[in-house]
Amino acid sequence: MAFSEPHIFELPKVSDPRGNLSFIESEGHVPFAIKRAYWIYDVPGGMYRIGHAFRQQQEVIIALSGSFDVVLHDGVKETRYHMARGYYALYVPPMTWRKIDNFSTNSVVYVLSSELYDPADYIEDFDEYLQLKNG
Repeated sequence: MAFSEPHIFELPKVSDPRGNLSFIESEGHVPFAIKRAYWIYDVPGGMYRIGHAFRQQQEVIIALSGSFDVVLHDGVKETRYHMARGYYALYVPPMTWRKIDNFSTNSVVYVLSSELYDPADYIEDFDEYLQLKNG
């Protein structure tokens, strides 16, 4: 499985009257070996997660609870993805600017990463990102 562009894809969903179950298998459902997982929660209403991009890191973002928007910029255009179901995932390739906003109450953002945490991989200035992305 190889992804190159941002897109939403469906994860396995096992329906059961007692409750549904979804799962993720590294390099089976995502296009990379999962090296890190983290989650964002308790975001106050009206707040957003500041934008940044990664030089190398790939991500898969899932709404485990509630809903939120992931806003991606590829250096030319901006696209907004509304995340609201736990069996949909958003692939974010390297060198894609992203911010997360429009959080509903009790939202939980679950992120799977292709890399361990490395501050040197972050690009936190949008102008620097555009310069690196577009030459």
